Amino acid sequence: MEILFPHDKIRESQKELVEKIQEVIENKTNLIAHAPTGLGKTAASISVALSYALQNKLTVFFITPKHTQHKIAIETLKLIKQKYNTEFGVVDLIGKKWMCAQDGVKELTTGEFYDYCKDMVSKRQCIYYENIKNKDKLSVQTEVVLNELNKKILHVEEFRENVKSNTLCPFEIACLIAKKSSVIIADYHHILSPSIRENLLEKINKDLSECIIIIDEAHNLPSRCRELLSTQLSSITIDFAVKEAESLGYKEIGDSVKLLKFYIERIAASKLNKDVKEATLEKHDLIIEIEKNMEISQLINDLFFIADKIREEKKRSASAHIANFLLNWQGPDDGFNRIIKTNKTQKGKDYLSLHYNCLDPALITKPLAELSHSVICMSGTLDPLEMYKDLFGFDAITTEFKNPFPQKNKLSIIIPDTTTKFTARSQEMFRNIANYCASIVNEVPGNSALFFPSYELRDKVNFYFQSTCVKTAFLEFPNMTKNDKNELIEKFKSYKKVGAVLLGASSGNFGEGIDIEDNILKCVVVVGIPLERPDLETQELIAYYDKKFNKGWDYGYIMPAIIKCLQNAGRCIRSETDKGLIIFLDQRYIWDSYFKCFPKDSNLRITKEPIKRIKEFFSDNDIINN
Repeated sequence: MEILFPHDKIRESQKELVEKIQEVIENKTNLIAHAPTGLGKTAASISVALSYALQNKLTVFFITPKHTQHKIAIETLKLIKQKYNTEFGVVDLIGKKWMCAQDGVKELTTGEFYDYCKDMVSKRQCIYYENIKNKDKLSVQTEVVLNELNKKILHVEEFRENVKSNTLCPFEIACLIAKKSSVIIADYHHILSPSIRENLLEKINKDLSECIIIIDEAHNLPSRCRELLSTQLSSITIDFAVKEAESLGYKEIGDSVKLLKFYIERIAASKLNKDVKEATLEKHDLIIEIEKNMEISQLINDLFFIADKIREEKKRSASAHIANFLLNWQGPDDGFNRIIKTNKTQKGKDYLSLHYNCLDPALITKPLAELSHSVICMSGTLDPLEMYKDLFGFDAITTEFKNPFPQKNKLSIIIPDTTTKFTARSQEMFRNIANYCASIVNEVPGNSALFFPSYELRDKVNFYFQSTCVKTAFLEFPNMTKNDKNELIEKFKSYKKVGAVLLGASSGNFGEGIDIEDNILKCVVVVGIPLERPDLETQELIAYYDKKFNKGWDYGYIMPAIIKCLQNAGRCIRSETDKGLIIFLDQRYIWDSYFKCFPKDSNLRITKEPIKRIKEFFSDNDIINN
């Protein structure tokens, strides 16, 4: 089989990945591949899968959680088309809400948007959707746009603007193009969510058995799959639903919803106290309470009725959220848990929440692999491979590829002289951490980034750090907008000659999925380990993995934190010419339970006196050219 590889040269490790993917696809099996950053995973995987798909009339789904990866995939496909002059269709999908041409929908939750969209379409109030067809046939306008776009490979933002300018629905046009496309670039939920996947495949006339699924950044799969099958309900949402029913004059339904809140409060009173803020529940705990006075099915129907009425005037409805939650609550027990919690609003007011949490990602990944032609899971942090094979729950070949970057270009150090462990936190410890961080970044000839377990801890260390660091410091904050992030990164980049420092959180805006090109980032310091005190959900996850794999603490607690650390560290070295310093600053990194989690090629050095090593490492001015 001729491989439609987009570039003139192929790296040795990249060639090995190409060959392994070809073997897997030809044998209709699956692959879990630990392939370090810079190996060229996107080009390798797409080129093989597309080549096989074109010969065997299959469809390739390339799914990724990263917006930037959509663009890289699109550029890869453009290069293939240009180099081989081969005709094939491509479409780029993101969430339907983000493709929507209607104003204001971005403020809705995903569930609210789908209810709003369904309502608008059923009432024929969406001009973009109405223009797609003329009676039962595609409109002339739609045919013209399809003919134009079928010849192009466009990133979703270009695609959306083009279609919106023609007063057509971008999502519907994308689905029409997808029917004849050989490659569909999509977000995780398009394939991982069973209901969304089923609806999408039916809409584009595709069968999962004839699809090759490439999953990028697959280390995210366990948490993403659990999130997709989890749901929650707060007493605040119930209060909104009561107002919805009463505002429409349906006092009896409003009273039923008030009773639901009363039942939840009664359950909380028996399970929780001022010291115990969360407790596990059984399915029947809530259902028995509700059915003392009403049928749960009738309550759900009444809530959907109110939701339909509310959406005649508004885009969102609390009643719909409650109805969907009650349906989910009655779902399976195995692989799930149910929790009740006491929480506080930003103003400090208490409220209750119910949670139906998925514990087992294999509930999604195993059926996906069994039903599709092949699944290719790849990431730079799929290590240990055995853990991911366990968690994904499907038969697969596991392969670890060598880091393509010269080892001399990276210095990885563990400094075991401080810790962010809860029991060891003190002002003296924060000062010591700050001194280490400042002495390191002051020595680095360029920009550095410090990643902390939390923003709170970052701020406590920064109190001392700012007086000892000689470089300009930038602080990121939770929930930054896309524009805020871009603006901060551009300012940070402008200091590349004199050097600046970015202080963020491991799970924040820049800890994963941000590419700072041109070796502008010379150093990453991962401060501590982002281990939070295990809440009840985490404890349940640990217990579930312990029962299933006898590795509860590793799979449910330690490894997810270490993977965040490795993702933070991966912001530094992005190409084979980059040179960078990576520091892991915590004494726990040398403990066997944590040290064993690092990839085999990490080449870690342990020292309490790092400055000499850092000076020697950066003394090669031939490589430091930015």
